Amino acid sequence: MALTLYVDRDRWRAHQRSVVADFPDLIPVCKGNGYGFGHDRLAEEVALHGLETMAVGTTYEAAAMKDRFSGDLLVLTPYRRSEEPVPLPDRVIRSASSVDGVYGLVGSRVVVEVMSSMKRHGVSPRDLGKLQAALDEVRLEGFAIHLPLDRTDGTDAVEEVIGWMDRLRAARLPLDTMFVSHLSAPELSRLRQQFPQTRFRARIGTRLWLGDHGATEYRGAVLDVTPVAKGDRFGYRQQKAPGDGWLAVVAGGTSHGVGLEAPKALQTITSRAKGMARAGLATVNRNLSPFVWDGKQRWFAEPPHMQVSILFVPAEAKGPKVGDELKAILRHTTTQVDRVVDR
Repeated sequence: MALTLYVDRDRWRAHQRSVVADFPDLIPVCKGNGYGFGHDRLAEEVALHGLETMAVGTTYEAAAMKDRFSGDLLVLTPYRRSEEPVPLPDRVIRSASSVDGVYGLVGSRVVVEVMSSMKRHGVSPRDLGKLQAALDEVRLEGFAIHLPLDRTDGTDAVEEVIGWMDRLRAARLPLDTMFVSHLSAPELSRLRQQFPQTRFRARIGTRLWLGDHGATEYRGAVLDVTPVAKGDRFGYRQQKAPGDGWLAVVAGGTSHGVGLEAPKALQTITSRAKGMARAGLATVNRNLSPFVWDGKQRWFAEPPHMQVSILFVPAEAKGPKVGDELKAILRHTTTQVDRVVDR
């Protein structure tokens, strides 16, 4: 009895192939929990596509992945002199987001990140003049720009990249390869037409692995079912049942990421109203679970436990049975499943 990620393998791989076809020179990203699939599985998928480079989040992920993937590994987190040294093979490419970072990577293969409108990290335009001397000490693989997902100000992502290409050219820095993130296939085509001598490489994770929502489904198995009457006390805190029905113990708890949620950027009045409603319900211990049964998302009976969740299923719904599986609406990047099953 487990929390399971079911994968329609043929459909999932067909989507991957379409993304690889749309983005020549693609670099697949495998970081964190492997987008819910795990690092081993994604390394296998990358090898199936014959791709020679994979991006990972940290040096620790690169150390773990070096025995699973035989190609080049690009570490996305920028180098810092104060970081813990991790033994890595020469096929690992490091990112640098400052002149000092480049100087700290003498002899290494390096991608230099420039500061985009994300304002997260990157070399600033004023530091480009200092970069040339630092680059003489490394093996430069190219420059990179990480762009925002949304552009609420109406600016053009391609124009932002072009602006940086012009700055790099003016500073007499090589424009052989540019690594980009969060560009569409048409936007990438525009850049290739304008800069035919530059190799553009898109780093893609979410769109590649999670772009076809219908190819995957989470399900939690029912481990136990207990009938309750309104007012019956139950659970760790001995709360009262809100009505007649059942307490369903379902595989999937906090250790799996169930009940954990990353903060959302609420940009519309409707989304803010929903957020306020959820917060109001939480103050009276009413928290909607990610599990769906009999066509409706069911309420947690109490906060999820480490490995299971207890749900309240009202009497008017179909009664669950041990062994039933409940669909779960979970975020791939924060979920750790017990097993992944192809079908």
